[in-house]
Amino acid sequence: SAVCAQSTNQAYWTYIDKYKDWAIDQMHRYKIPASITLAQGLLESNAGRSTLATQANNHFGIKVGGTWTGPYVLRDDDAKNEKFRKYKSARDSYEDHSRFLQGKRYQALFTLSPTDYKGWARGLKAAGYAS
Repeated sequence: SAVCAQSTNQAYWTYIDKYKDWAIDQMHRYKIPASITLAQGLLESNAGRSTLATQANNHFGIKVGGTWTGPYVLRDDDAKNEKFRKYKSARDSYEDHSRFLQGKRYQALFTLSPTDYKGWARGLKAAGYAS
C-alpha cells in the first residue's frame, strides 16, 4: 500500500541521515565508497529495523567466521541457527564491515576508486558478498 511504502521510504531516509557520517568516515579511512557501505547497511538491516540490527547491532549480516572471538547471536539464514556477530554498538558494526572487506576475497576492489560505486557493487557481487 502507499502508506506502507511511504513508511519504508521514511525509514530509509532516517537511516541514511543517522549513519551517513560514519559511512563517510569509513570511506576516508578504508577507501570503501560511502554509498556502498550505506546501501549494504540499509539492505542488510532493513534500515536498522531487522532483529539482527536491533538485538546485535549487526547492520551488515556478518557471520562469526574468521578470527571472530566476540559474542554472537543465533539466527536462521542459509541454515538453521547460524552464528552472527554481535556488537556493542552500530558504529562497531560499521568498523567491522570495513575490516571484513579488507579480506583476501575482496582485495581486487581496492584497485577501484572510492567514487566508483558501480564497480564496487559489481565487484562485491562477483566476489560472492552475501548469499
